[in-house]
Amino acid sequence: MTEYNILLEAAKMPDAWYNIIPDLPKPMDPPLHPATHQPLQPSDLEAIFPKSLIAQEMSGEPMISIPGEVMDIYRLYRPTPLRRAYRLEKMLGTPAKIFYKNESVSPSGSHKINTSIAQAYYNKQEGVNEITTETGAGQWGTALSIACAMFDMKCTVYMVRVSFTQKPYRRILMQTYGGNVVSSPSDTTESGRAFLAKDPDTTGSLGMAISEAVEAAATSGGRAKYSLGSVLNHVLLHQTIIGLEAKEQMASVGAEPDVVIGCCGGGSNFAGIAFPFVPDKLKNGRDIDFIAVEPTACPTLTRGLYAYDFGDTAHLTPLLLQYTLGHQFVPPGIHAGGLRYHGVAQQLALLVKEGVMRAVACHQNPVFEALKMFSVSEGILAAPESGHAIRVAIDEALKCKESGEAKTILFNLSGHGHFDMSAYDAYLSNKLDDFELDQSVIDAAEAMIPKV
Repeated sequence: MTEYNILLEAAKMPDAWYNIIPDLPKPMDPPLHPATHQPLQPSDLEAIFPKSLIAQEMSGEPMISIPGEVMDIYRLYRPTPLRRAYRLEKMLGTPAKIFYKNESVSPSGSHKINTSIAQAYYNKQEGVNEITTETGAGQWGTALSIACAMFDMKCTVYMVRVSFTQKPYRRILMQTYGGNVVSSPSDTTESGRAFLAKDPDTTGSLGMAISEAVEAAATSGGRAKYSLGSVLNHVLLHQTIIGLEAKEQMASVGAEPDVVIGCCGGGSNFAGIAFPFVPDKLKNGRDIDFIAVEPTACPTLTRGLYAYDFGDTAHLTPLLLQYTLGHQFVPPGIHAGGLRYHGVAQQLALLVKEGVMRAVACHQNPVFEALKMFSVSEGILAAPESGHAIRVAIDEALKCKESGEAKTILFNLSGHGHFDMSAYDAYLSNKLDDFELDQSVIDAAEAMIPKV
């Protein structure tokens, strides 16, 4: 019998997260204080993060135990299925074997809840009852709203204006779980008012929304803390449960990936699927092709500058050595709102810089072509962000068709697209634009990046 779903027994779910820092090919350059440009100290982060997450951020331990209360909530939806895409393989006529980890089955509909549960838990343990955050497409805001509801906490979400307009049902979903959703930039923060004064018609950006959320937490008098859905080490750490489960599931059917693919904005879902496989390449010599996929409208890894830069527009966050399009960058309003970020996780940037991983960029229309193929063959309507991973998985499978190689391809299906129907409508109506970032935008960004 053809085995489509590869399930993992709940008793075998990983009980610790994987920390890639000890396994990086070289030490990371330290994050820098936004004002002094000196190496960041743990105490510098205490105004916005609980001490337990700061400790995880800077930990050198290879594995970090998952608290029992977090495990209990994970068991509501984890382990998630690993699926062999037989019907897609048949549609493509490829000898490649295509597997995907289905994170869309979570309560929030995406991988984001893997870290929102952990972050809400650690905040609650330290007496915090209010969390602020930003969101692009709304998947992270939804995940944090759910987690805060589970721990009886208040959640304020600054949602990038273009997505606030494009995706009203995401907003309603967050509000249903008790989240207070604010269109960003807004007039509720000093940084938001400054952005609006500069450009009242701005579509917003994740950099702007981060500035507002960080400011709201930092000026709350200790009442609130800030929570981030990507980029930082503790976030990527929590997401590695995806790849750890996938390793167990693939081993159960005697498979090992030759190619590991994930869409990439800040880097959390790609890191989640890919990082647990990195030691197989660096320590065991396996030839694994790790591919991060981003939009051509926001080509951070493929065309960005490798430099220290702020994570937000108002210079409130630490400086990270990363690939960046500049903290002032405002990307076009593509439908993959979760990928519209100017920077990327520094661990991921280092691995790309050192040649352990690589990145490719895709236009919107080919991505939605892949999404339609996937929905017809596998029956799942995936998010535009996930469509980038699907597009490149298909491309790699078609390369195998040409070469005759039977490679094993693994990608992360990071979320469903049930709240993205306006994007599908634009594609089906031939109204979806393909954006190619002009080099002048990157040149202008280089001038704005701090000289460190």
